[in-house]
Amino acid sequence: MSSEHSERRAAGSVGAVESPASGLPKRGPQNRLCRAAGAAAPSGGSEPHAVGSVGARLLLGCIADDFTGATDLANNLVRAGMRVLQTIGVPDAPLDREVDAVVVALKSRTIAPEAAVRQSLQALAWLQAQGSRQIYFKYCSTFDSTAQGNIGPVTEALMDALANVEGGDFTIATPAFPDNQRTVFKGHLFVGDVLLSESGMQNHPLTPMTDANLIRVLQAQCRRQVGLIDYRVVAQGEAAIRARIAELRAQGIGIAVVDALSNDDLLRLGPALKEMALLTAGSGVAIGLPANFGLAPSSIASALPAPTGWQAVLSGSCSLATNRQVQAFIASSRPALALDPLRMAEQLAAGVDVAAEALAWATPLLAGGPLLIYSSADAEAVKSVQARLGAAEAGTMVERVLAAIARVLVERGVRQLVVAGGETSGACVQALHITQMQIGPQIDPGVPWCHAQSDAAGQGGLHLTLKSGNFGGDDFFSKAFAVLP
Repeated sequence: MSSEHSERRAAGSVGAVESPASGLPKRGPQNRLCRAAGAAAPSGGSEPHAVGSVGARLLLGCIADDFTGATDLANNLVRAGMRVLQTIGVPDAPLDREVDAVVVALKSRTIAPEAAVRQSLQALAWLQAQGSRQIYFKYCSTFDSTAQGNIGPVTEALMDALANVEGGDFTIATPAFPDNQRTVFKGHLFVGDVLLSESGMQNHPLTPMTDANLIRVLQAQCRRQVGLIDYRVVAQGEAAIRARIAELRAQGIGIAVVDALSNDDLLRLGPALKEMALLTAGSGVAIGLPANFGLAPSSIASALPAPTGWQAVLSGSCSLATNRQVQAFIASSRPALALDPLRMAEQLAAGVDVAAEALAWATPLLAGGPLLIYSSADAEAVKSVQARLGAAEAGTMVERVLAAIARVLVERGVRQLVVAGGETSGACVQALHITQMQIGPQIDPGVPWCHAQSDAAGQGGLHLTLKSGNFGGDDFFSKAFAVLP
């Protein structure tokens, strides 16, 4: 271990708190550590070297509220120079290798706030047990939440748990991710050139975002006062940001929304967050954090094994971006099968195996190139389905069917799989019993290819990408396969 690593490992960690449960949950095979390619050993080997004792100190411990968001964050940290492990759920064993950051991927974005808080505190307890020096709560760059949560309740639960830790009395909140056209100006979130509330997110089936004012949105979810660090302060750099934080603290404000219009703003923000016990943000803030620990972007490529097998896309997202991607794929004359949720509900009620029907369509076409199976639909169609089935019920039904399809597609030879939608991605990862994900080349900002082992794929594993519904260009479904060598 280098002297630099020895010095930074010896530094203090975020103080430990007890888990609210009697012990960390046993979740089965999805609880394993997942290695990002950036965690390669300095010698160039395929595995990071193990530490001499269990429980190496972490520089950064991250809690992500969905699987695609976790991959997005891991991707940015790796690209900025950190060696990263990603976990699927809260691990049930100590960290046994030296890395700089761990991202714990939860599926807590749209569950009941109490359950989201419980899972997040369990993740915090595990990260603290590994000696994490700073905690990062990662949510969507479109701030997906409702008046009940879950961003506010989880943020405050983590702050309460860290209340006696130096720097634990204050945190920031910014979903800004300029690389994906998410910017914050005067506390308002923009998607490209339009307000969040006019971007299509106002029609999200589970978390409709009808207000772009993040201060107002977050305040409705929090008992702590929410303030603002605006773009003029951020433009002045670290000293001005620190002064504004001190001013807000003196006013009794505990959480500050931060403006960011560019990556330069995020890089200016990073140094001012060095002593903060908890950060809350989308993945954009991550680009400015590794430098706080003396790390710089690595030139070592995140190489993945050579791709093999057939190609498929599964889409459960109804975002505007994904709908455009679906239409672009269909326009390219590639095979695509639409799953109608209303018909699906009727078939399931009648005992029809909907997944088997879709697989019967797909199997003879696999050898001809990538195909698409999707339940994506426009806003009016989604509202009609929700009115008939209920929002949660419709979403769960679609996720289960797509996850069952994913499992059998891989068993039948698909080794390059694109999954669109955070909830859909979580269901598919769990159905495939994925225990490790190696982060590879970026397809579009925030969306990398990964390589994973799955009992459905056999010894060689499979390549997959978990795409947030709002991410990616119109040609993403076709472009993705061209990125792999």
